[in-house]
Amino acid sequence: MGPGFASRRPLLIAAALALLTAASLALRTGGLRSGYWIDEGIAVGIASHPLVDIPHALVQDGSPPLYYVLLHVWMGVAGSGEAATRSLSLLFALLAIPVSWWAGSAAFDRRTGALAAAGAAGAPFLTYYAQETRMYSLVVVLSIAACASFVLAFVRGQRRHVPLLGLWIVLLLYTHNWGLFLASGMAVAWLALRRRGKVETRDGALLAAGIAAAYVPWLPSLVSQALHTAAPWSARPGALQLLAIPGGLFGYVAAPLLALALVAAVKRRPGLEDGVRMLLLIAATTALAAWLSSQLQPAWSTRYLAVLMGPLLLALAAVLSRGARWTAVALVATGAAWLITGAAPSKSNVRTVAHRVAPEIRSGDLVVSTQPEQVPVLYRYLPRGAIYLTPLGLVADPRLTDWRYGLTRLRAGKAKRTLLPIVDGLPAGRRILIVTPVGERGKAPWSRTVRVRTREWRAALREDPRLRPIGAPHRARLAGRRSAVRAELYQVR
Repeated sequence: MGPGFASRRPLLIAAALALLTAASLALRTGGLRSGYWIDEGIAVGIASHPLVDIPHALVQDGSPPLYYVLLHVWMGVAGSGEAATRSLSLLFALLAIPVSWWAGSAAFDRRTGALAAAGAAGAPFLTYYAQETRMYSLVVVLSIAACASFVLAFVRGQRRHVPLLGLWIVLLLYTHNWGLFLASGMAVAWLALRRRGKVETRDGALLAAGIAAAYVPWLPSLVSQALHTAAPWSARPGALQLLAIPGGLFGYVAAPLLALALVAAVKRRPGLEDGVRMLLLIAATTALAAWLSSQLQPAWSTRYLAVLMGPLLLALAAVLSRGARWTAVALVATGAAWLITGAAPSKSNVRTVAHRVAPEIRSGDLVVSTQPEQVPVLYRYLPRGAIYLTPLGLVADPRLTDWRYGLTRLRAGKAKRTLLPIVDGLPAGRRILIVTPVGERGKAPWSRTVRVRTREWRAALREDPRLRPIGAPHRARLAGRRSAVRAELYQVR
């Protein structure tokens, strides 16, 4: 190609990335205006606190503060509606496209960068979480940037990327706790390189010291969260959940197609270069560390796999870049599968149900939720002035869920002890709205106990002679079983 093409190359690359981003934008806007589900209600509730209070509020939750601080600022500019708050996640998902281009091109070559950018533009994981008010698309961006800097710093020997790597890791640690597992994976990969004499001890030691110094201020909160909140809603993962990681990130339909593309690429050019080996080692160590940790204290969820997108996307793109015809055919089929895979139109029916009962709720009425974590969503959509009660007790701040010793308190929150004394104190004419989950079939101790409390509390209200039911239970159709509820209304005689 002539000098004219070389001079136009930056413009052509920018145009290609702009088209890819526009296509990704069209793919990732279908669910922006649907009602919030549990996690989103909690996220918006935490972010609605004053900026200086967010770290303290998170002591009752289980996350680091960076995303909530960013969401707080974003809400001050864009608003607090569903589309407004989700647009921050969408922004990070779109940012992942040029970041992936840079990461693949800098760490490997332009073909790898193009494939990585295409992967970021269409991967179902990012499509889903681009339309959810949570931190996972930001985690993906930081994971990609961190993995590229690791390869550049320690495999390619570009030492200027060592401080950048430290920056990405610190930001990731302040965004999601599973960043610790990615950092441990990188530590193992660095030790493997150190054993082969490929890196200098000084660089790794300074990097570790810098990350530790930056993260120390959050450690007391992390320890408190681990001891007192944890993730009671999660169950211990089985071995098959490790094998399901590629499907969780790239789609269960697309994963076999990508496997075929990989086979064709490796068959054409056997062997893996050091950068790919290190990325795969990072991914494997990260996944194994998270899995083993969840055997000790369950905290496993597909959405947490966002930390693995960086090493797996870049390694996948680097290997696929060596393929030819059959790799291209498999990739086209993968792209077709991604185009027909989008986010569910709604992840919860709480908004619909709440809007139906809202005209019946007055200030001072009692709203009962047997699933405590639904309260921030209910508070979002019901009239102000209601009093909220869960099996954990009266809710002091309905914008967040207090997970501290949650399972113990949930098990102790029987109707005779927690519900009926509050009901007995209500004056005549006061109304009680009880909201209960529908189709909750989780195997975790939290889910099982919620089902017990739901049956018990519904029966207690139904059998109370002082209460008169008002109308029929309110429901709303919801595809799947993500976060459906029903609502029943009573009035004190």
